[in-house]
Amino acid sequence: MTDPIWIKDPLAILAEGAERGVVVKDGAIVELVAKSREPATPGAKAFEARDHVIIPGLINTHHHFYQTLTRAVPAALDRELFPWLKALYPIWARMTPQALDAAVTVAMAELMLSGCTTTTDHHYVFPKGLEDGVDIEVAAAKRLGIRVLLTRGSMNLSERDGGLPPDSVVQDEDTILADSERVVARFHQRGEAAMTQVALAPCSPFSVTTSLMKKTAELADRLDVRLHTHLAETEDENAFCQQLYNCRPLDYLEDCGWLNHRTWLAHGVHFDKSEMPRLAKGKVSISHCACSNQTLASGHCPVCELESAGVAVGLGVDGSASNDESNLMQEVRAAFLLQRGRYGVTKVSHKDALRWATKGSAACVGRPELGEIAVGKRADLAFYKLDELRFSGYGDPLAALVLCGAHRADRVMINGNWTVIDGAIPGLDVTGLMRRHQAAAKMVQG
Repeated sequence: MTDPIWIKDPLAILAEGAERGVVVKDGAIVELVAKSREPATPGAKAFEARDHVIIPGLINTHHHFYQTLTRAVPAALDRELFPWLKALYPIWARMTPQALDAAVTVAMAELMLSGCTTTTDHHYVFPKGLEDGVDIEVAAAKRLGIRVLLTRGSMNLSERDGGLPPDSVVQDEDTILADSERVVARFHQRGEAAMTQVALAPCSPFSVTTSLMKKTAELADRLDVRLHTHLAETEDENAFCQQLYNCRPLDYLEDCGWLNHRTWLAHGVHFDKSEMPRLAKGKVSISHCACSNQTLASGHCPVCELESAGVAVGLGVDGSASNDESNLMQEVRAAFLLQRGRYGVTKVSHKDALRWATKGSAACVGRPELGEIAVGKRADLAFYKLDELRFSGYGDPLAALVLCGAHRADRVMINGNWTVIDGAIPGLDVTGLMRRHQAAAKMVQG
C-alpha cells in the first residue's frame, strides 16, 4: 500500500470535474477533485501541478522497435512500401541480441519521454540467433517501467514461396506456433494492473501462409490473447491478395478467422465503404499511423468514416524506419493535421486527436481501464509544461499541446509510479545508450 497522491491544481486537465486535480492510490485514480473542492481521500499528499497540462498517458498501438537501427537508411529512401521492405530485410537479418536490446530500449525511452505510458510492438524478424527476441523486449520494458503489449510476430512465406521477405528472416510454422505459446505462458499478465501482455501477430498477408494465419487465430482464441497484423496499407497489398487469393485483404482476413473482437489492424488505409460496417460488426479496431503512411506515400486512413461506422481508431507511430521517430505526441499532431486537411475544421478537433491516442488506442489494445482520467482507471498520466518558445502566447492549454507541437513530457506516471521526472527517465544513461545504439546501427547497416 502506498500513500495517496493528490495531483493538485493543474494548469489544465483532460477530464470533466477534475479542475483541482486527481487523487492516485495503489496505481489507480481514486478521486477527481472538482473546482473549489478538497480531496475526500484521507492522507493524500499534494504534488503541485500548477505548471502542468495533464492528459491520460498516450497509448501507442503499432510499432517496430528494432527499426530504430535503420532510420533514414539511404538504400530505403524515397521508396514505396514493397521496395522499401526489400531494401531493409537484408539489413534487419544482421540483428544480434545486443543490437535488439539497444534498439528496443531507445524506442521505449523515446516513447516515454513523449508522454507514452503503454506501447505495443510488432516484432516479426527472427534471424538465426535472435529466437528470444520477445524475451529481450520484456526485460527492457521492465527496466524502464513502461506498460507493454508485445506481439509475437511471424513470417513464414519467403521469396521462394511467393512472399516478400528473404529466407534469412522467416521461420517455419511449427517453430512460430510453439514459441507463440511459450511467450504467452511465460509473460502474459491478466488483470487491470497488468504491465506486460503478449499478442500474436503474423506480419501481413504477403509474408505468412494461410495455414499460419488460421492456426494463429485458433491459438489466440485458445490462449485468450489479442491478434494483430498489417492490413489495407497499400494498393500493392490489394493487388497481391487478388492475385494470390482471388479476394480483397479483408475477405482474406475473414476467411482466416480474424474478423473478431481480438483483432486490431495497423494502417487500414484502403478499406472501401462496404468493408467498414463489417469491421465494426466484428469489433475490429484500427491503428492509424499518420507519419508512416505519409512517409511511404501509402495513402490516408479514413478515420472519420471508420468511426462513423462504429470502428474504434487508435494511433501508432509505426516503425522508426518509416516514421524516423518514436514520438507519440508528435504523432497526435500529425494525425490531427492530416485528418483536419482531409475532413475540414468542423469534423476534426485537437480533442479528437488526443482521444485517438488515448481512449481510442485503449480500445485497440483491449484495455478499457486505460486511456481516460476517471475514477477506477489506472494512474497512467502525462504531464506537459508550456514553458518553451513554441507555446508563448497560448490561450487554451490543451489545444496548445497539439496546435503548438508539444513533443516532450515533463513528467510521466505509469501505474502510479513516476517514470519520467523533469523530462528525464531516472537512472537511464542516455549518452551511454546512444553510444551503444549507434554502434549497433552501424553494425547492422554494414
